[in-house]
Amino acid sequence: MQMQKRISYFSSCIFGYLCIALSVFISIEVILRKLFSTSLQGADELGGYVLAITSSIAFCVALIGNSHIRIDLIHYKFPQKMQAILNWSAQLSIVFLAVLLAYSSFGVLKETISYGSTAPTPWATPLKYPQFFWCLGLVLFSFLALYYLYSATRLLLTGRLDDLRILFQPKGSADEVKEELEDLHHR
Repeated sequence: MQMQKRISYFSSCIFGYLCIALSVFISIEVILRKLFSTSLQGADELGGYVLAITSSIAFCVALIGNSHIRIDLIHYKFPQKMQAILNWSAQLSIVFLAVLLAYSSFGVLKETISYGSTAPTPWATPLKYPQFFWCLGLVLFSFLALYYLYSATRLLLTGRLDDLRILFQPKGSADEVKEELEDLHHR
C-alpha cells in the first residue's frame, strides 16, 4: 500500500506542477496581450497537451484512491458477498477500459511518428512528444489497473470476500466528507 501512496503522491505532484506551469503561461499571455498587444501564441496548444497528459495521470490517482465514478446508490443495499463481486467486476471493467485506452494511444502515437505529424499552429510542435507522455500515462494506468485486478482476483479466489469488499469499495459521500475533514484537521 505504501508504494501505491508514493505513486499517487508523485503523480499528483506532476499533475499539480503541470497545471501551475500552464496557469503561469496563460497569465503571462494575458498580460502581454493587454499591456503590449502581443502574444506568445500557443496557450491553447499547450493547454491541450497539459490536459491530455494530466488526465492520464489523474486516472492513476483516481484508481489508487478508489475514486473512479461508480454508481453506489444501491451498492450498499446488496449483501456483502454481492458487494465484493461487484467490486471485482468494477476492477475488471477498469482494466478493459485502461487497456483499450493504452492500446489506442499506441496506435495514435505510431501513426503520428510514421507521418511526422506536427501541430497546425505557429509552434508546429512535433506531436510525437506530447503524445508520448500521454501514452506513457495511459500505460501506467493500465499497469496499475492490472495490478489492482490481480489483487482483487487473488482475494476473490482465496475466499477473502470481506477484504475484497472493504479494499475495493467505492467511496461514498460520507467517506469523502470524512476524508475532507481529516485533511482539514491535518492542515
